[in-house]
Amino acid sequence: MMNCREAVKLMSEEMDHDLSGGRRWSLRLHLLICLGCRNYRRQLSFLRQACRHEVAVDDTPPPLPPPN
Repeated sequence: MMNCREAVKLMSEEMDHDLSGGRRWSLRLHLLICLGCRNYRRQLSFLRQACRHEVAVDDTPPPLPPPN
């Protein structure tokens, strides 16, 4: 059975690339029984979406400071 530390590592890897079948199913099984890791995954997803949104919105360079 996977522990939370391993699950967190897999969730992070999953953000970058697809997991193999066995690792994906092990993570899914762990998430079924672990509320803390489910919450962590939800928060990780929220932060990733927020960062993507911020990058998409902030395509313009920041304004220059006023001259002294």
